[in-house]
Amino acid sequence: MKLNKTIQTIKPSGIREFFDITAKMPDALSLGVGEPDFVTPWYIRNAAIKSVQKGYTAYTGNRGLHELCVGITEYLGERFGTRYDPDTEVIVTVGASEAIDLALRVLVEPGDAVLVPSPSYVSYMPIATLCGAHAVPVECAEKDDFRLTPEALERAASLGNARVLIMPYPNNPTGATMSADDIAALLPVIEKYDLAVISDEIYAELTYDGVHVSVPSVPGFRERTVLINGFSKAFAMTGWRLGYTAAPADVTAAMLKVHQYTALCAPTPSQYAAVAALKEGREDGYHTVADMKAEYDRRRRYVVGELNDMGLKCRLPGGAFYVFANVSSTGMDGQRFARGLLAAEKVAVVPGDAFGDAGRDYVRMSYATSLRTLMEAMKRIRRFIGAEK
Repeated sequence: MKLNKTIQTIKPSGIREFFDITAKMPDALSLGVGEPDFVTPWYIRNAAIKSVQKGYTAYTGNRGLHELCVGITEYLGERFGTRYDPDTEVIVTVGASEAIDLALRVLVEPGDAVLVPSPSYVSYMPIATLCGAHAVPVECAEKDDFRLTPEALERAASLGNARVLIMPYPNNPTGATMSADDIAALLPVIEKYDLAVISDEIYAELTYDGVHVSVPSVPGFRERTVLINGFSKAFAMTGWRLGYTAAPADVTAAMLKVHQYTALCAPTPSQYAAVAALKEGREDGYHTVADMKAEYDRRRRYVVGELNDMGLKCRLPGGAFYVFANVSSTGMDGQRFARGLLAAEKVAVVPGDAFGDAGRDYVRMSYATSLRTLMEAMKRIRRFIGAEK
């Protein structure tokens, strides 16, 4: 059978490559895949169990359970100051990944350019390609704490055909965050090129220094922004596959057309679980989320301190649960470092160029694993680069 030519041009995920290698090495330590090491809280699991016991196993409406849509809008308003209509501006999706796909499908035409900060999550560029657009990397430099600057955005947008800007903050893999002033400074360029914005805020709750600033809460952004979020990171619900979009009604209506023909609706038990996550989380002040964040913060500071002490330059990330370490001092790029470390010490990290060419001298390490594992991994990395104490 002949395969689609566009599909054949897309490379497999660099993250999954190392995950698959590590899966065949049972004694390896993995700092690769970005997944919480916490189990979904019991009150959330129990809500899904009860929904199945009650026979709530049919489809929901395409948009999602009304109770969940209301809960999402209340959560966004209370936590991040973004206000949406649950009846016309929200869609519950099969993970945040489907939400990214929906947004790009309805916002771009073939030949359009999608501006993607680099380094960034591996899915943005391939999805843009699948939509017939072409992705243009916007290099975010270490000297700027990997934030998106107006100057970098202007350079990329001026290349032509720019239609959409993706804003992925807190960022995977760098952990970079953007302040309200940082976001507002981008608006003149965004308006100049009439860009739509896709703001992927899946790591919003994992912001350590200050508070998360949601892009549509900044004046001038709401009417041109599709907000994407979900339950996987904040509530340790990766396998439940539940995300959502929040956007102006006309854009939401367009995304709903695609959603109803490709996914129909998100899994019903997962939606009931999410209702409980928001309702009971709200009632107890989201203390479970706060407890997880506090533990990630402890690990974040430990790993960054260790890496800098052994000579691997690493900025303290403001969000998410990754560090992005510069390994150029070893004389290796990210690929050589990651492959060498795995072969010699059985520690898996992800080469930085999996997230764009700007990451070639870096590796990403996830600290969403136990402190005991992180301590052993740091010991092995020291041995690998000859920096034992």
